[in-house]
Amino acid sequence: MTCPISVLAEAHYLLYGYGFQTWEYSPVYAIRSYAYILPYLIPMRLFEIFLTNNKILIFYLLRCCLGTVCAACEVYLYKAVNQAVGTNVARLMLWFLLLSTGMFIACTAFLPSSFSMYLTMVAVASWLTGKNNVAILAVAASTIIGWPFAAALGLPIAFDVIFRQKQVLYFGLWCIISAVVFLLPVVLIDTHYYGRLVIAPLNIIFYNVFTSHGPDLYGVEPMSYYILNGFLNFNIIFLAACVSLPAVKLWSYIMPEAVRARYTESSNIISIFTGILFSLLCLSRSVALYQGYHASMDIFVELHKVANDPKVHTLPFDKHVNICMGKDWYRFPSNFFLPSDRWHLQFIKSEFKGLLPKAYEPWPNGTRLIPSNMNDLNKEEPSRYIDISRCHYLVDLDVPTESSLEPRYAALEDWTVVASAPFLDAGRSHRLLRAFYIPFVSAAHCHYADYNILKTTRTKKSVKHTKL
Repeated sequence: MTCPISVLAEAHYLLYGYGFQTWEYSPVYAIRSYAYILPYLIPMRLFEIFLTNNKILIFYLLRCCLGTVCAACEVYLYKAVNQAVGTNVARLMLWFLLLSTGMFIACTAFLPSSFSMYLTMVAVASWLTGKNNVAILAVAASTIIGWPFAAALGLPIAFDVIFRQKQVLYFGLWCIISAVVFLLPVVLIDTHYYGRLVIAPLNIIFYNVFTSHGPDLYGVEPMSYYILNGFLNFNIIFLAACVSLPAVKLWSYIMPEAVRARYTESSNIISIFTGILFSLLCLSRSVALYQGYHASMDIFVELHKVANDPKVHTLPFDKHVNICMGKDWYRFPSNFFLPSDRWHLQFIKSEFKGLLPKAYEPWPNGTRLIPSNMNDLNKEEPSRYIDISRCHYLVDLDVPTESSLEPRYAALEDWTVVASAPFLDAGRSHRLLRAFYIPFVSAAHCHYADYNILKTTRTKKSVKHTKL
């Protein structure tokens, strides 16, 4: 519940009739499926009807649901590993899943890849317990509704069912059933929302594989990036997993069976030590993430206090309010965090040169209308910006470096800070200690900048400044 969040722009539009549209949801490209979003709208609407109309609470209640679903999938996988492999291995796996920083981030993320992660756990668990039909259905749902490239994770299951178990017809039958159960509804839903025939899973594969710009438009990372990312998410367990298969094969080849048996019986202490070290590193990493980057959420919660404080927010109640972001636009948590529908996020010019999201056309036909000034090349679109003189509030990270497009607004006479929270300045912090929190040590080697809400002095010169 405390990890950084993911964007829910399209879900907010489907719930409340306004929000931001990214180019992936333009009918011209249609590489994202609305079918993925719809199941999440059910609990959110129920929360709104029976519990609260506070959007932030609705958002966090949804995250509770996502965490519960992920936990159920983990338990299902644990039971399957316990049955197929053994209790010790199952307990270690559950231990690693519960404390992993990667799971801390992914389990409650509103992302198709997290949805695919849930179903991959279901697929593997079903495969281990001989429920091949459930495994095939889970992989199909993960691929069609979630992330098409997750189909690669189902290849071992397909290989086993087809070549080892020799159930070719069985596999083909359940693939057909999966297409009817999942692909047909997805196509119908997306065709309805986009206003034309759309097969979103095929569109995203075509864009990422067969276009000249899709695969590397947003950058290509070297192998070292993935190794480092794996270590940050699973630390020593990731390294152990990389060498485990060849190490086990080599151990079995060079060591007599009697020696292997004695070693296995006395290896619990090694497992416990490894688990404790893994746990400490994961907790250190998760705390570092929370302390370093949670201000992007905290500051928008504080925005509600600003909006309800007549000493600070002096605009008329019915006046529309522009809250602007520049270089930090990608840290906007979502419209769920804005005080009301009278508050509108706007963008101002910064050093960022890519394509920004655009507000949907009015409900209910906004998903079908082709938005103007949209492209799939990540080209900057100047129509997204408004003049800063139209901004009533500004959210900005106050770092020492500045430019003509990214000045230190907190130092300008036109703006005054009304709320701020500490945000990690990664460029000025120790690389290791910004990644892993060490009590009393990290504070001396990590530097923080103020993540500010600023108010234009055109509305009121005297304001109250709250420090988080």
